[in-house]
Amino acid sequence: MANPIKQLAGQTAIYGLSSIIGRLLNYLLVPLYTRIFIPEIYGVVTELYAYATFLLILLTYGTETGFFRYAQDKSKFNTVFSSLQTSLTITSLLFFGLVTLFVSPIANALKYTANPEYIIYLAGIVALDALISIPFARLRFENKSLRFAIYRLLNIGINIGLNLFFLILCPKIATNNPDSIILNIWSPNIGVGYVFISNLVANIFTFLMFIPYIINVKYRFDLNILKQILWYSAPLLIGGFAGMINETIDRILLKFLLPESVNAMEQIGIYGANYKLAILMTLFIQMFRYAADPFFFAQKEKRDAPETYAKVMQWFVIFGLTIFLGVMFYIDIVKFFIDSSYHSGLRVVPILLLANLFMGMYYNLSIWYKLNDKTKFGAYLALFGAGVTIILNIILIPIIGYMGSAWATFACYFIMMLSSYTIGKKHYKIPYNIKKILKYFALALILYAISYIYADFVIWLRLILNSILMFVYLSVVAISEKIIPSKKLKLNKNESKNS
Repeated sequence: MANPIKQLAGQTAIYGLSSIIGRLLNYLLVPLYTRIFIPEIYGVVTELYAYATFLLILLTYGTETGFFRYAQDKSKFNTVFSSLQTSLTITSLLFFGLVTLFVSPIANALKYTANPEYIIYLAGIVALDALISIPFARLRFENKSLRFAIYRLLNIGINIGLNLFFLILCPKIATNNPDSIILNIWSPNIGVGYVFISNLVANIFTFLMFIPYIINVKYRFDLNILKQILWYSAPLLIGGFAGMINETIDRILLKFLLPESVNAMEQIGIYGANYKLAILMTLFIQMFRYAADPFFFAQKEKRDAPETYAKVMQWFVIFGLTIFLGVMFYIDIVKFFIDSSYHSGLRVVPILLLANLFMGMYYNLSIWYKLNDKTKFGAYLALFGAGVTIILNIILIPIIGYMGSAWATFACYFIMMLSSYTIGKKHYKIPYNIKKILKYFALALILYAISYIYADFVIWLRLILNSILMFVYLSVVAISEKIIPSKKLKLNKNESKNS
């Protein structure tokens, strides 16, 4: 690999360390939730966090990428940072105030009349996430990956610790020592509400850690620069919002489109829990995205930038398919991540893994419109994908339930990926090795299909045979990408001839 690829890989690994360790720790809450809450109750967590992703996109309005774009001019760095931070602070506080003021009608509309406090908690979580988005982006911009990792891990650690305290420790104390003073701050009636309370407290703590970092800036608010950034980011906001439709609207629509004879919240809980089994693909894409934006912009002026972008895509596909095969070949182990009462939804896992891989490939392909300041195309593509997602969910959910949502997600990202590639060729030529990428896809899918031949074998034999198939895939990649030195290959050939 060329040096820039190694640089990106290094940055991805650094951000990935915090992302993988942090998200893995965070995802350990999923087996906790699925063993404490029945699917119907876990559906509350799944649904409300789906709303949170939409709200966060709205409250950050695409400014992270805008920050990377305009902060490149060092003379304007403080102005860009302070203008964005001021804007986000105002809009976040305004959002939280409005939600608090109109919490009753909002709760009624979302069918949470009995628990309007959930809406308040969620508004606080999202508002604080928006407030710290640019400080986190600044850490990435300044390559302060260690501080970035520490802040992320502290946030997740506090969240996990409070979940364990409220959901496991306090109930045990209540049973064994009902007169304990600790029970003055705990009530069994709050139940799933402690999931949101824990997240809110963790976000408050993270915001407090950032205060010295935010204050230690010479604030130079510039309305003209803010307008430029917002104009640049507006299509990204639209695209981001549409992207969240693609990513999470299914968990919202299930509640309203499933037949009345079906327990919608239970189905949402099962679907949401199995969605989490795509954790490794999600983590890989997330940690790649943290490193990719600054990297792609830094490579922009180099002569071999297109070749570098092509090589990045190739290695992204290799690692993505490795994750897909790893999860599916060892699904007999992976499935115990969630309680057995949720295993009826395992059939969505391979569909969602590939869907997320297509989404990551689309993110790679999106570099052409970001570098050329043609972010409107990102909005067009995302809106097109959102249309596909909504239409297919409306058609398929009443017929095949959450399987329809999974196939809608798959179709959406596949179509967006192909569309971006087709349009991008006309605006920014990148020599992607399509034949090799298709070869890797074909190999991975053939090996996965082979594993179905012995799907009824005993588990230990299935795992052994699947391990052999994984070795075949990795060996083909190693030879194709010349990870195995060619001299050794030639030497082996000569030895076989002599023998």
